[in-house]
Amino acid sequence: MPSSVIRLAMLATASLLASPAWAADEETAPIVVTGASGDYRVDVASGTKTPTPLLDQPQSVTVLTRQQIDDRGVRSLGDALRYVPGVVLGQGEGHRDQVILRGQSTTADFFIDGLRDDAQYYRPLYNIERIEVLKGANALLFGRGGGGGVINRVSRTAQIGVTSGSLDGSVDSFGAWATTADLNLPLGQTLAARIDATYESFDNHRDVFGGRFFGVAPTLTWQPDTATKVTLAYNHDDDDRVTDRGVPSLGGVPITGYRDTFFGSDALNRSTVAADVARARIDHDFGNGFTANATVEYNRNVAYYGNLLPAAATATTVDLTGYSSLTRRESWIGQANLVWQGTTGPLRHTVLAGVEASSQDTDAVRSEAFFVNAAGKHVARITVPLAQRLALPVAGFDPVSRSSLSNVRTVSGYLQDQLELGEHVQLIAGLRYDDFRIDSTNRINAFAATRGDRKWSPRLGVVLKPQANMSLYASYAKSFLPQSGDQFTVLDASTATLAPESFRNLEVGAKWDVTPGLSFTTALYQLDRDNSRSTDPVTGNVVLTGRSRTKGFEVALAGQVTAHWQTSVGYTLQDGKILSTTTAAPAGRHIDKLPRHQFSAWNRYDVTPKLGLGLGVTHQSSSFATISNAVRLPAFTRVDAAVYYTVSPRIALQVNVENLFDTTYFPAAHTDNNIATGAPINARVSLKVKL
Repeated sequence: MPSSVIRLAMLATASLLASPAWAADEETAPIVVTGASGDYRVDVASGTKTPTPLLDQPQSVTVLTRQQIDDRGVRSLGDALRYVPGVVLGQGEGHRDQVILRGQSTTADFFIDGLRDDAQYYRPLYNIERIEVLKGANALLFGRGGGGGVINRVSRTAQIGVTSGSLDGSVDSFGAWATTADLNLPLGQTLAARIDATYESFDNHRDVFGGRFFGVAPTLTWQPDTATKVTLAYNHDDDDRVTDRGVPSLGGVPITGYRDTFFGSDALNRSTVAADVARARIDHDFGNGFTANATVEYNRNVAYYGNLLPAAATATTVDLTGYSSLTRRESWIGQANLVWQGTTGPLRHTVLAGVEASSQDTDAVRSEAFFVNAAGKHVARITVPLAQRLALPVAGFDPVSRSSLSNVRTVSGYLQDQLELGEHVQLIAGLRYDDFRIDSTNRINAFAATRGDRKWSPRLGVVLKPQANMSLYASYAKSFLPQSGDQFTVLDASTATLAPESFRNLEVGAKWDVTPGLSFTTALYQLDRDNSRSTDPVTGNVVLTGRSRTKGFEVALAGQVTAHWQTSVGYTLQDGKILSTTTAAPAGRHIDKLPRHQFSAWNRYDVTPKLGLGLGVTHQSSSFATISNAVRLPAFTRVDAAVYYTVSPRIALQVNVENLFDTTYFPAAHTDNNIATGAPINARVSLKVKL
């Protein structure tokens, strides 16, 4: 057996035998009670839009509960997803969340409370209750995109009749710090208010890094009677940070010896985001099995990022290029769902009927970087000596290379029936219709175009239940993505004529509630993507790659193993290849950023009623940075640990140590020469106070 497999098995065994948690008893209850059934698992994911147990859903779903998020001490969506099997992080050009789900890279398949959240930014977690990762094509429930899956965040809302509050602060060994407040207050018997707020100051191991994040999210809940609930929510997020594009490659691997070197400008590499989201939702129970909800959301996002970045390297020099981008986006989304649970003769139904409409306006401008060379001329690319601290020439951004206006309008309707044929067989069938239209104007060349696509997206599934706590399933689902890309900024003469990309997901799996608090899941899948596009390994631009196929196997265990032990363990085996030869890549090339093996395990164990310990392991085998298959990201194994101590019923301390064995690793990439570096060993100390 290869030594790497032996080491992985040993680490997996160690993580399963040693692990930890907040401890709880009646006299010294900590801020977050742990050890209770369900802390690391939930029975229903709200992203499915029906109250159907996950056990009966014919697809793979991973849910990160608030307890898992807090135990690991993470504050961003990307850090939270590191422990989700089958999810790989992309670099996102150093200014946004970007993930790879079942081999499909996306910047737009993000949702909050079931509504699209496709702007490009780093998503915080200060006001989030849990994270749901629904894998496989998901167009029926979520519309366009979602080829490899979607990520839905469930936000905190005001709770009627509850008075609660908490404050927490943390600081790490790099000097980064954060503070968060959560306060829920009843305003009478039918009204409640809640506010979540946070301030975070950034720092890390890189020579140049910094910034800050401020967020505030008030919510109001009104429940005039037992059948009706109205929720009003608003959040303002303000992010300002350094844009870091990582390190270049050399000899087919990330360059070594420059983990902390910043290949950019401390003056020009900057990213700012101002996001405002207002949402109103009403839920009503009509009785006789009928429930409904309707939501309206307004979203405004202004994002700027400028960056100089490495483009190539030799043993003594590095080439730099760069650009800046300013995007203003404003959108409206309306969605309504009607659910009926009832019977017709011997058949039991859960019927979902929904409609959705949206309008999105985007104003985007991009400028290229210039450098002043030795002759005093402006050049778009420059070579400088490779050093721990780069000596950069005068640089700036000019001229404007892209400028566009676009409007996207969608109208959608969907219908799904989950049919129970007795106690042991369930059938799921659904269909969605999307009318998608984009109008765009290229202000550089005055090219204006309109593209409309009308697509049907089916979903079929069968669930066999040999016993009440076990299910076997098979499913087929289809999704599509217009060729204007997942950000829909502008059409050109080619994309205006091309049919949308299509995704077809075949999946079989099994789910078993081993105990009421512990769930085991496994799945096999095949995902085919046609008329696909990918990132050019040199320019970073999107190019056509034809057809691709990803196949995989995943297995997961989550929940309460014993009264003192909670766990979340997952393993994924994946393989993806391009099937058709194009100018971007020949058939047989491997899909980028898709490690063959992924393993993760996070555990916590109550040593005493006051003391808990945590241990986590993540492993990724090697993968290619891009479809060029010219640069390989090395395999790595990272170990994390934590200690939890309850000082009193209202005060708790927590220490999280990341990268315990100081592993050198490269977790993400955007191009062959924009490769993120993993942080060395670092510790974060947190103090939590219950008000």
